[in-house]
Amino acid sequence: MAEGDRPSGNDAVDRSEGFGERLLGVLLDRAHEMPPQLIAPLIAEEVARVGGWGISILLQDYAQLLLVPLPGRGLDVGEPEPIGDSHAGTAFLNATPVEVSQADGVRMYLPLLDGSDQVGVLALTLESVDDDDRRLLRRLAGLIADILVTKHSYTDQFFLARRREPMSVAAEIQWSLLPPLAMSVPQVAVAGILEPAYSVAGDSFDYALNDDILHVAVVDAMGHGLNAATMATVAVGAYRHSRRAGIGLSEIYAFMDRAIAEQFGPEHFVTAQMMRLNITTGHLQWVNAGHPAPLLIRNHQVLRQLESPTTLPVGFGGEEPQVSEQMLQRGDRVLCFTDGLIEEHEAGEEQFGEEQLIHWVDRIEQREKGVRAVVRSLSHTLKQERGGSTSDDATLFLIEWRGGAADHLAVL
Repeated sequence: MAEGDRPSGNDAVDRSEGFGERLLGVLLDRAHEMPPQLIAPLIAEEVARVGGWGISILLQDYAQLLLVPLPGRGLDVGEPEPIGDSHAGTAFLNATPVEVSQADGVRMYLPLLDGSDQVGVLALTLESVDDDDRRLLRRLAGLIADILVTKHSYTDQFFLARRREPMSVAAEIQWSLLPPLAMSVPQVAVAGILEPAYSVAGDSFDYALNDDILHVAVVDAMGHGLNAATMATVAVGAYRHSRRAGIGLSEIYAFMDRAIAEQFGPEHFVTAQMMRLNITTGHLQWVNAGHPAPLLIRNHQVLRQLESPTTLPVGFGGEEPQVSEQMLQRGDRVLCFTDGLIEEHEAGEEQFGEEQLIHWVDRIEQREKGVRAVVRSLSHTLKQERGGSTSDDATLFLIEWRGGAADHLAVL
């Protein structure tokens, strides 16, 4: 059939509504006007129709340590489950369902995926499970994830469930600024993490996938507290504005530089790294404005640092920066990080340093699967190795280039 042609009127099209469509349709039809506090009982009712019980919705906390239960009528609200050591955590990190046989049936943990961002986990128990159950529940979990993300925009309910300790005003600002912590499509995957999660101020990151180009920025504003958060907000806003204007990396640097200088004066600055990756060819370009050199990881080992000419931090009026380039191979990963990750040290002792960072990257790359699991494990492990505390903000952002194409996803 040629593109744009209509099917023949003689072809019978079955538009009858089956059980699965009715189940998902009720949730979809009601979700548009559903106030946030009624989402939980509606989901509990929907799962009960499939024969499920013991229903929990588990959301990731801001430190990426726990999956915490969302309170609500009809939901089981038990203790938080550790991401690193639980069936729910395995489903979350691997983005795949986990089934556990129990005396009363099968306990199922289904990742809640909005696009490719892991929102949390849907947990429930069935007497038995077949392929029809698996297919229906996977689609139900996807619809629930979409609803949670949509409703998150106009309620504090989900934020409060995820927050495990008091959060500073600066951190509130930074978390409201961030894109989803992870994204995965057939050609590329990314994941980022900020620490300390509840008091981060000057560190932030941003990304966007526009057609075949992945745009990435990692920023670190000087200082601490609200001043740093305000500078980071302006830097990310200027980055997004200039990126959306379709200008080159050196012009983006110049625009961000002017924005910080005009707003905060000559004594303030933001270090930054801006990147562009062609997800079809693997051609990577970047401008480094005062950040540590990223690490190129190949076959799960650090191959080398991506050394490049650096320009002055944003706000200091540096000359037009040189755009560096690297052709990636399929499966290559690029790890960006801020200096808080390697400069931490006890008073009078040596800094943590890049050698230790590379050592742990190599170990964790061999142990973990997927960029989100690697970033999370690396962040928590490094914090422990640095003494369990962080006196400065520290950010990790990992990019994996896979190549290939995604056109097949648009074909029914």
